[in-house]
Amino acid sequence: MRAWLRDTAGGLSATYWYLWSGLLINKVGGFAVLFLSLYLTSQRGAGAAQAGLVVGTYGIGGLIGTLAGGVLTDRWGRRRTLLTSHFTTVAALVALALSTGLGPIAVFCALLGVAQSMAGPAFVAAIIDVTPAGKRSRAFNLQFWALNLGLAGASLLAGLLARWSYLGLFLIDAACTLVTGVLIAWKVPETLRSPVARHARGGLGTVLRDRIFLVFTGLTLVQALIYTQSNTIVPLAMHADGLSPAAYGSVVALGGALIVLGQLFVPKLIDGRPKHRVLALALLVDGLGFGLLAFADHVAWYLLAAAVWTVGSMLAAPPNAEINSELAPLALRGRYQAVFFLTFPAASFLAPALGGAGLEYLGDAHWLVVGALGAIAAALHLVAGPPRERRVAAVRHETAAVADVR
Repeated sequence: MRAWLRDTAGGLSATYWYLWSGLLINKVGGFAVLFLSLYLTSQRGAGAAQAGLVVGTYGIGGLIGTLAGGVLTDRWGRRRTLLTSHFTTVAALVALALSTGLGPIAVFCALLGVAQSMAGPAFVAAIIDVTPAGKRSRAFNLQFWALNLGLAGASLLAGLLARWSYLGLFLIDAACTLVTGVLIAWKVPETLRSPVARHARGGLGTVLRDRIFLVFTGLTLVQALIYTQSNTIVPLAMHADGLSPAAYGSVVALGGALIVLGQLFVPKLIDGRPKHRVLALALLVDGLGFGLLAFADHVAWYLLAAAVWTVGSMLAAPPNAEINSELAPLALRGRYQAVFFLTFPAASFLAPALGGAGLEYLGDAHWLVVGALGAIAAALHLVAGPPRERRVAAVRHETAAVADVR
């Protein structure tokens, strides 16, 4: 068992583990956003439409914060961006806990979106900085596991806390964020140490002109669109089949359990294999899982399909993050992460909009379209893989040259 744990950890640095611990604490303590809509309707007298608008400000703030976080990660450094993000998040959560009017709540909700999302590019850029290329697959695999473990914990704790006190829910969330901020201030040094990187030219325009990276980001968006069906369109399909919310809850629980129990074993399966082929297989499995729903009319079918698409997402997570890290030049890692991270809020908007229309007008055939989309994305990964690997080699050479200057 100890040998397996050593292999899983992969000799990762102490700084990585402090960052990993911060991610886990943040996710376990991330109660507020999960219950924000319910808080507004049950405690602040908002209607469904008003609650939707207020919560929508969090999403808008998230888009702004992701881009700002990417720029600041490169200009200020990883540590300063992370500290600003966490301590501003604490202030926003306390302000939300004490606010009563919908106007101030909307303002602080938007601020919360900005502050929380700033941390994403900085966390990933710092992990890339402190992790050698050969160990990044394990590092990102553990990161994905921590995020899902934390989400499972947050979902369980949030329900209990909401019954006790919404004020307590916001304040405990703030306390967890404060703990992470203090941990980073105490134990995480600045990882962007190269003066060449700090003063290198380039900006978001450079990222947006990088065709190889944009193709990869586009394929990641397709992957996110497919997987986001699980929490947007699948519950609608299950309702149409006469299944209860509890049945959908069992589907969600199965997926979470598989990730928590199985994600740590994924590196053994994929290490040493070409990443574009692993991603192609993952997209095929994803598409197969959702394609099975074309024949689903009982909870057992949905559970089987969920098991299949969860395996696909587990296989995809490490190489997806690793490729993203490898394509980013040292001087622009934060900006590259910011553009990459935008795929997820984009998918959160597009998946329900397109998926809802597909389910309404195509019925069960909608899931065959989703399955075909996975197959197409898999084929595109195989085509895009070789030029992507050549770019990765060039970026590695550039990073090594900067390290020599340092």
